[in-house]
Amino acid sequence: MRHPFIVSLCVTGAFVLAGCEQGIDTEAVDREFQGVNVIDGTNLNEVMLSVSDPNEAVTYFQRASTAEPDRIDLSRGLAVSLIRAKRHTEGVAAWARVVDNDASTNDDRVELADALIRNKEWDRAETALNAIPPTHETYKRYRLEAMIADSKQQWDKADSFYETAVGLTTTPASVMNNWGFSKLTRGDYSGAERLFTEAIRNDGSLFTAKNNLVLARGARGNYVLPVVPMTQIERAELLHTLGLAAIKKGDVVTGQGLLREAIDTHPQHFEAASRSLKALENNIVN
Repeated sequence: MRHPFIVSLCVTGAFVLAGCEQGIDTEAVDREFQGVNVIDGTNLNEVMLSVSDPNEAVTYFQRASTAEPDRIDLSRGLAVSLIRAKRHTEGVAAWARVVDNDASTNDDRVELADALIRNKEWDRAETALNAIPPTHETYKRYRLEAMIADSKQQWDKADSFYETAVGLTTTPASVMNNWGFSKLTRGDYSGAERLFTEAIRNDGSLFTAKNNLVLARGARGNYVLPVVPMTQIERAELLHTLGLAAIKKGDVVTGQGLLREAIDTHPQHFEAASRSLKALENNIVN
C-alpha cells in the first residue's frame, strides 16, 4: 500500500534538512509543495486551523489564498484565522470576500454575521442574518439572532431564539451562559441564576458561568458561594467577585470580609483582591 502523505512529508523534509547546511531554496520548496496531493493540503489546512498560533495561521492562509485565489477553502481558512487572532475588522472583510464567492454557503453568511457582531457592527450583522433563508436552522444562527435581539432589548424574541439554540446543540453550556447574562442585564436575577447553574451542570469547567452565577446571587443579597465544582484559585476569584458585588450593593462590611477571605484563600498573592481591599479601606478612612 502506498503512502503519498508520508512520501510528500519526506520530500519536504529533505529540503528542510538541506537548508540547514546551505540555506533553504524557497522556490524549490514552493514547487515541491505544489505537488502535494489535495488530501495532504487539506490535512495541513486543518492543522493550521486547530493547533497553530492564529497569527501564524493568518500568514499561512494569506500566502496560500494569494497563490490560489479561486480556492474558497483557503479564503475560509484566512477568515477563520483572522477571527481567532482577534483581528476582527480584517476578519469581517475576509468573510465578506468568502460570501461574495459563488461557491459560498449559508454557513458562510452566518460566520460573516458572527464576525460583524465581534466587530460591534450590530446593524450589518442583522442585515447579514436577514439575508439567510429561514429554512437554514442551525445552532449558531439562532445564537446570533438571540444576541441581536438582546442588543435591541427585544426580550421575548431573545428568549425564543436562545431556547431554539439550546435545542440544536449537544453542548449548550455557552449559550445558556449567554442567556443567563441576558436575564442578568434585565434584572431577572432568579432566572439568570437558574440558567448559569444549568450551564455549569453541562460544563463544570466554564468559569464565566460560575462568575456570573456569583454576580446574580450577589445582586439578590446572597453572599454565600454556590455549591459548584471549583478549584482553590477559582474559589478565591469568586469570593473576590462576591465581595465587589456586596460593596456595589452597599454592604461594605460584608464586602470587606469577603475580600479578606479571597486573599486568605488564594494559594499565591492575590494582587487584584489586595488592591480592591486597600482601595476600600482608604476610602473608608478618608
